Amino acid sequence: MTQLEQAESAFAAARPRLFGIAYRMTGSVADAEDLVQEVWLRWQTADRAAVLNPEAYLATAITRLAINESQTARARRETYVGPWLPEPVDTAADPQLGAEQGAVLELAVLLLLEKLTPTERAAYVLREAFDYPYREISEIVQTTEVAARQLVSRARKHLADSRRTPVAPQRQRELLEAFVAAAQAGDLAGLEKLFAADVVSWSDSNGAVRAAGRPLHGAASLAKIFAAWAPTFWTPRDVSYVEANGQWAIRLQREGEVYGVITVTASEEGIDQVMWLVNPEKLGQFA
Repeated sequence: MTQLEQAESAFAAARPRLFGIAYRMTGSVADAEDLVQEVWLRWQTADRAAVLNPEAYLATAITRLAINESQTARARRETYVGPWLPEPVDTAADPQLGAEQGAVLELAVLLLLEKLTPTERAAYVLREAFDYPYREISEIVQTTEVAARQLVSRARKHLADSRRTPVAPQRQRELLEAFVAAAQAGDLAGLEKLFAADVVSWSDSNGAVRAAGRPLHGAASLAKIFAAWAPTFWTPRDVSYVEANGQWAIRLQREGEVYGVITVTASEEGIDQVMWLVNPEKLGQFA
C-alpha cells in the first residue's frame, strides 16, 4: 500500500467521526462537510510519518477548525432573517452520526449549545457524544485537564437548567401525531390541550418563504394561530413521518417536492417547542 493509499484509508476510517464532530459543533451539514474537506486537504500535506495516532490528529484538526467556524458563524447569523435553527439530518440512515452513542443530536439540544462558548461546546461534544477522556479533550482544546472538566460541567449545567426532561421517543411520536391531527382539523381546544403553558414555536425560513419572523410564545396564542392556518396550510399536502436528529418529525411535500420538516419537543407538561424548518437550503437530507 502506498503512502497516499495509507493516508486515504486512515481518513476514510475517521471520516464519520469527523463529520459527527463538525455537525454537532456547527449545526450545519454544509459547514460540516466543508470542514471535513479542509481537514482532508491538510492531511494530504501533513508530515504523516510524524503522526503516531492519525485518528487523534484528525479529530484535533476538525475540532479546532470547528471552533473557529463557530465564531465566524455567529457573526454571519446576525443577518439571518428570522429565527435560526440547526439543519436537520436523517438519523434513520445513521442513528449515531459517527459517534459511539447517538448523543448531542436533538435539534433542541443543538439550539441550546449555541449559547455556549465554542470551546465549551467542543469539550461537551467530545465528552458526551464521543466519550473522549478529559486528558485528550484538554489537548484538543488546548487547556488543562482540570479546565476541560470545568468546561464540560458548565455545559451540562446550562443544558440541565435550560430544558425539561424530555418524554420517551414513543410518547414524542404520539404527541407529534396528535399535534398534526389537531392542526389539520383546526381544533383550537385540542391544540391548546397538547401544549405546555410556555410553549414556543420557531420558524426557520431565512426569508425564503413566508414564516413567522420571531419566536411565538404561549399555549392559547399558538393554538389560535395554528387553528387559523388549517384551511390553507395543510391542504393539499403529502405528510410523512421521518426521523430527524433522533426524533420523529414530519416531512411536508407538495407535488413531490419537500418544502418543510416539522418536529416537536415535549416533557410531562406537554409540547414545549414546535420547530418549523422551511428554509429550502436546510432540507437537502430529506429531499
